[in-house]
Amino acid sequence: MAGLLRVWQGVTVALIPVGHGNGPQLHRAARIEDAVHEVVERRLVKRGWEPTVIGYAGYGAPGWVRVMARVLLSRPVPKSGWWARRAASQKPQSLRGWRSFATVSQMNAPVTITAGGVDHQAVGDRGGFVDAVVPADLKPGWQTVTIQSGAGEPVEAPVQILEPGLTFGVISDIDDTVMVTALPRPMLAAWNTFVLDEHARASVPGMAVLYERLRTAHPGAPVFYLSTGAWNVAPALTRFLRRHLYPVGPLLLTDWGPTKDRWFRSGPEHKRLTLERLSKEFPQVRWLLIGDDGQHDPEIYAEFASKHPDNVAAVAIRRLSPAQAVLAGGLPSLPESDTSVSSARFGRKWLGAPDGAGLSQLLTEADLL
Repeated sequence: MAGLLRVWQGVTVALIPVGHGNGPQLHRAARIEDAVHEVVERRLVKRGWEPTVIGYAGYGAPGWVRVMARVLLSRPVPKSGWWARRAASQKPQSLRGWRSFATVSQMNAPVTITAGGVDHQAVGDRGGFVDAVVPADLKPGWQTVTIQSGAGEPVEAPVQILEPGLTFGVISDIDDTVMVTALPRPMLAAWNTFVLDEHARASVPGMAVLYERLRTAHPGAPVFYLSTGAWNVAPALTRFLRRHLYPVGPLLLTDWGPTKDRWFRSGPEHKRLTLERLSKEFPQVRWLLIGDDGQHDPEIYAEFASKHPDNVAAVAIRRLSPAQAVLAGGLPSLPESDTSVSSARFGRKWLGAPDGAGLSQLLTEADLL
C-alpha cells in the first residue's frame, strides 16, 4: 500500500504516497481513479461528510502489533430529532454485495493509533487504508487498540498477540475453502460478489468443525484468513465467519481497483508476499496451509513450502468436484483417487479431500489433530 507511516522499535519511517514528489509514476488507471476520487471527496467534504474509521482485526507479538483499518467518508448522523429516532429504530437489513463497494474513502488520511497506552501517528494510502506496525507492550491473546481520524470518534480494533513460544498456526483461504463462491468465473463471481445477499452465502461442509478441532488441538494457535478478496468486503466476511462459527482471526485481504503499476491487483502475488511476510514475522511457527484447487492455492503453497520447508507443517487442499471446478474456471489439481499425497519434494504432508470431514481424518492420521 502507498502512503504509510510505519513506526518500528522507536524508528519512524514515512512512505511518501506514490505519484507525489519524486516517487515513481502512477499507472494511468490509478491517476484517473485518483482524479475522480479527489473531485468526489472534495464535494462530499463540502456537504459536511466526515471521516469514519473502520477497524480490522490485526495481529502481533510482544513488543509490536500490526494495525489495519480504513478511513471512509460518511454522512453525518443527526444526534437528535426525528431522523435520529428513525435511524435508531431501524432493524439491520440484509446487505447486497455491491453496497460494500459503494463507499468513498479519504485519501492519505492521518490517523492516531493508541496501543498499550501510547499514541502513534500513521497515514493511510490513496485508498484510505491504514497498515502500520507500531511498538506496543501488549499481553498475548486478544487485545484492543484504538484508531482515530482527526476529530472523529475513536474506534477500537481487535488485535491478536501471539505467544512467544508458539510453534503452530493456520493460514486459510476463504473463497471455495470455507465459503462457497465459485470464483473466478467472471460473470458468476460478479453475481456472487455484487448481487447475492450476504446471508445466502453457504459454508463449505465440515470446514467450521475442522477449524474448531484445530483450535482445540492447538490452544492459542492463530487462524489467519488469507484471501484475494478486497478490503471492501471485510465486514461482510467477518459476519459470515462469525455466523458459521469459524474461529476469529485476522483477515489478510487486498486493495480494490488499479494499483500503482497495473490496471488491477494481482491476487496470487498478494498471497505470495503475505506468506513471505508471515514467515519473517514468525520464523518459529510451522503453518498448516489450507486452500482449494479451484484457483492458485496448490501452486502458491508449493512454492512457499519449497522455499520455507521449516515453516510448513502440512498443506491441506480442499478438492473441488468436477462441476465446482468448472465453475471456478479450472480442473482439480489433485487426482480424485488421491486422499493423501506425501510430497518427498517438500518433506511435508500434502493432503487432499473434498470437504472438512475428509481433511479432518487425514490431519488426524498426520498427527496434526
